[in-house]
Amino acid sequence: MKTIAIISSSIRRGRKSHRVALYFESYLRENNLAKTEIIDLKEYGFPVFDERLNRQDDPMPEVLLFADKIRSADGVIIVTPEYNGGYPASLKNVIDLLYDEWKRKPVAISTVSDGSFGGTQVITSLQFSLWKIGAVTVPAMFPVPMVADAFDEQGKPADKVSADKRASRFINTLFRHIEANSLMA
Repeated sequence: MKTIAIISSSIRRGRKSHRVALYFESYLRENNLAKTEIIDLKEYGFPVFDERLNRQDDPMPEVLLFADKIRSADGVIIVTPEYNGGYPASLKNVIDLLYDEWKRKPVAISTVSDGSFGGTQVITSLQFSLWKIGAVTVPAMFPVPMVADAFDEQGKPADKVSADKRASRFINTLFRHIEANSLMA
């Protein structure tokens, strides 16, 4: 069974993007598609990036744990809000922190906003950052506009049928890239 790490990237008070991370965790488990773990950046409290992990003399235990979770995952789902056209510093921080762990790692991106565009303005800059370090971003998106109306605090979608249909396409694209990646290894 595949292992999928789900990065909940917002560390903001009152964050709503975490609802989508909870949804993906539930969707993957309920459909027996993968082992999952939410990597909640709010729980880690990483300091601001000052050096890549492979260049640190005495890395924090949390950094080593995070690196191991990314390294051992078959694929990653990043759930990120859009803040003024960009993604949160907490996410940029952990992208830059690792290097080898991201190489050829299939990554699917879900963008979230309170507005009507669903965070889609952030996708290009995030894909570029991941591409520069060698991650493989899959050509599927899961934008969530008006997130407070679309998902409740426990990650339950207002329209489960529609959310599950979109999630199926999104996850299947990630799985195809995971399979292709394993054939190339």
